Amino acid sequence: MKSIRLDGRSLTRAQLVMVAHGAPVALDDTALAGVARAADFLAEQVRREEPIYGVSTGFGSNADRLLGARPLRDDLPGATPSGRSLHEELQVNLIVTHAVCVGEPLPADVVRAMLCIRINTLLKGHSGIRVQTLQALAALLNSGIVPVVPALGSVGASGDLAPLSHLAIVLLGGGEAFVDDERMPGAEALKRAGLEPVTLSYKEGLALNNGTAQMLATGVLALQKLDALLDTADLAAAMTIDAFAGRLGAFDPEVHALRPHPGQVEVAAHLRELLAGSTLADIPYHLVPRFRPWLPSSWDTAEAQALRFDIGWDWVPSDQRHGREKFYTRFRPFRGGKKHQPQDSYSLRCIPQVHGAVRDAVEQAKRVFEIELNAVTDNPLVFPDRDAEHVEEKVFSAGHFHGMPLALAMSYVKAAIPVLASISERRLNKLVDPSTNDGLPGFLIGNEDATESGYMIVQYTAAAIVNDLATRAHPASVYSIPTSANAEDHVSMGTNETRHVLSMAEDLGKVLALEIYTAAQALDLRVDMINAARDLARRGDAEALAAKVQGGPASDRPGRGAFVDEVEGLRAELAACEPFHPGGVVAEAHAIVREAIPFLDRDRALDGEVAAAVRLVADGALLGVLPRWRAPTSSPVGEGRAP
Repeated sequence: MKSIRLDGRSLTRAQLVMVAHGAPVALDDTALAGVARAADFLAEQVRREEPIYGVSTGFGSNADRLLGARPLRDDLPGATPSGRSLHEELQVNLIVTHAVCVGEPLPADVVRAMLCIRINTLLKGHSGIRVQTLQALAALLNSGIVPVVPALGSVGASGDLAPLSHLAIVLLGGGEAFVDDERMPGAEALKRAGLEPVTLSYKEGLALNNGTAQMLATGVLALQKLDALLDTADLAAAMTIDAFAGRLGAFDPEVHALRPHPGQVEVAAHLRELLAGSTLADIPYHLVPRFRPWLPSSWDTAEAQALRFDIGWDWVPSDQRHGREKFYTRFRPFRGGKKHQPQDSYSLRCIPQVHGAVRDAVEQAKRVFEIELNAVTDNPLVFPDRDAEHVEEKVFSAGHFHGMPLALAMSYVKAAIPVLASISERRLNKLVDPSTNDGLPGFLIGNEDATESGYMIVQYTAAAIVNDLATRAHPASVYSIPTSANAEDHVSMGTNETRHVLSMAEDLGKVLALEIYTAAQALDLRVDMINAARDLARRGDAEALAAKVQGGPASDRPGRGAFVDEVEGLRAELAACEPFHPGGVVAEAHAIVREAIPFLDRDRALDGEVAAAVRLVADGALLGVLPRWRAPTSSPVGEGRAP
């Protein structure tokens, strides 16, 4: 696998994802020269006994305490001199005492991304780390060692202190790590890789554990997953629109030019593309029959008798057309599956507005995270080349470790995820509810004998996930808990925010999978029902089609001739149609679903099918049908797992 060259200036989200999934890194020589200058500068300031936070002073609330020339403990009666300088002890103690996270280990891809981010930010040359220590960190990553980093323990300022300490402690020969999926002590992991433990110098502990790497790594991987899920959501919506024989006017480009939010415009264009070629969308109302339960007498040929349904319309008598004559001149007086209304419900008509707003939230987060990828996020910041007389004019204590820019961006995304899941569940619910599914069978199953549930409980599962996502959407960033004896009296909680978003994205994928699973069934029924009507119109006469129409006068009653004439008009129009089909991209996606999951003609166990649908989304299997300009170029949607 090709190496990703890191220089502190040009790391992209796509490159980080590649490293997260196994790509090695290489260090830019020019950047290393800047790293060396900063390290040499710090060493010179220590020689001159200049007071520098985290170098010659304690940390946090101990920042007002200067280090002495030697350990006072060496003067205790009977004490054995440690042989270690206070500067080294300060850095080592910082790492070993801060590695106190709890919980399950972070996935391997998150940990690898954290290592990559830390290396890249240190290459900026403002942290004071030595070249050899940075090279050792890169060797750790390239060797395949994955430090064990428990998930819980960062407040997002001063950066991700505790999680990054779990990374750094392995570099020192402590902690634990995975090697080839085997968990072992950090010293053993280094030995297996042929690496030696590192001895820390001035500020190196602080450089290694002070920054936003966990929240940044987790957030980038979450955004990568959401990129794929946004396209999946549009695909699911398009399949549902075709299953409803929906109206496309709501997606017209001139409409969206009047309210040109970028995400909204993009989603409308995407839907038009996905639905291109559909003969279901915008079909005249009167051509769409509604479901009727199958009976032995439903059909007149052996081939038709094998259908899983019957179809029908209601006739609108002339005395019920008063004031609506013009409408019934354009549309035939038959009520089938589609209501005579020019607009669909919000969950269909407002897809660009809702999906687009979620896209805009994700795009805003991308902008923030792309800046952070090549930012310096530790403290203090070293400017060795600055022309200044005093050290405090070259070393600045600032707050770049504070994760609030990332936290607030992710709060926005966090709130958007349940919105996208909710509108997907609402579409799913419309598909299974016979009062809203425009003439399809209840729960998308024939149920002739009243023994079948069909897709009823699929909607329950989606509803449960949506509720769970909504309860997890409260922003962590609004609730700061001070730390370090109130020296760090406002923190971001951004690490919790990004961790929540990554797990929520996985559950969003499950809701979208359930919609696709359900929409595929509904699409089969819709296509088969309309084409059954077309086939009957082509092989039979007006009287054969009239048998499917309720409300008309009996053969011996007045007005029968006029009624049959109107049925003949419906028959002729249906017979003249080509076979009905969904949009080209929707049809390809439907075919992929059907390769994995057969049509549900009778109740059966659905758990394996639901799991298969979830895998189709998690693996990105459906995204290959998208037009080339939209096809994802990053890794599959599924998140990495801890070994």
